Amino acid sequence: MLKIKHKLHKIKGDASFREFYRKKIKSKSSIIIFSKKEKRKNLLIYDAINKILIMNKFIAPKLIYQEYKNNFIEVKDLGKQTALDVIKRKKSKFSTFEKIIDLLIKMQGIKTKKIKNFQNQLYKIPTYNNKMLFNEAKLFCDWYVPENVRKNKSKINKILVTKIKNLLQKLKLKNDTFVHRDFHVSNLMYFKNKLAFIDTQDAVIGNQAYDLVSLVDDVRYKTSKNFKKKIYNFYLKKNKKNINENFFLNDFEILSVLRNLKIIGIFTRLAKRDNKKLYLKLIPYTWRLIDLRCQNNELLKDLIIFLHKYFPKKIRNKYGN
Repeated sequence: MLKIKHKLHKIKGDASFREFYRKKIKSKSSIIIFSKKEKRKNLLIYDAINKILIMNKFIAPKLIYQEYKNNFIEVKDLGKQTALDVIKRKKSKFSTFEKIIDLLIKMQGIKTKKIKNFQNQLYKIPTYNNKMLFNEAKLFCDWYVPENVRKNKSKINKILVTKIKNLLQKLKLKNDTFVHRDFHVSNLMYFKNKLAFIDTQDAVIGNQAYDLVSLVDDVRYKTSKNFKKKIYNFYLKKNKKNINENFFLNDFEILSVLRNLKIIGIFTRLAKRDNKKLYLKLIPYTWRLIDLRCQNNELLKDLIIFLHKYFPKKIRNKYGN
């Protein structure tokens, strides 16, 4: 357990193995992040990515103090207000998304790929290659299939593995862009009226479409089909010079489906392994996002027919909402 001299207030955590505490001394506050499991990623790499963001003129939690041997770091407190909080209050939600898209495009311009961490070791941001993407999408096979299919589990998974590999071969864009990897409105803070990053430890160099997928097809914040299209088109309009629109749409839809298969797998794992059952209620909407992206894409037609055959509506809507 975390032992520290000052009074700490535990704050809401996330799906990771981290614990968060707000430390207050008079009018000053900071955040203590405690992580015994996966501590290299959650403490060391997290700070390294934040350093890269800060040196590129972005706002991210700056390291104040570290006791890595005791499994914690102390970082700057970016407050309690997320971009989601601001969106929920505003009449025009889209104006906030415009600012988020501007931030995304600026972030995608980051060229820094290496940095020294607080242990004076060089950290190089990994490439989000097809092997990584495959292993993530396969979480659907590893966790969701065993929980929701009674017969022919190995046969279904064998076919799914082939389909996932085939889709990965259809991606057209290079892995040459700074990718936050969990870029959505709950992972952006409003600090002194400016957008700031949190939850950065999974950053990679990957596909330009990936973070827009995270933002537009956010499983935690439901938006209409038209609103999603509006955000997508705004990104294209702002970034026209740097995009082959056909290649981009192809990768956007494939990555959305693969990402959402991964998410269904992760949410099932969180419920089964970690007893975090609240994530299960997000699964039906995640399925709807998969349906949406498969609607008009010939490459995904075969996959959605297969998924609907073995995962009918009753299974997909099992957890309500």
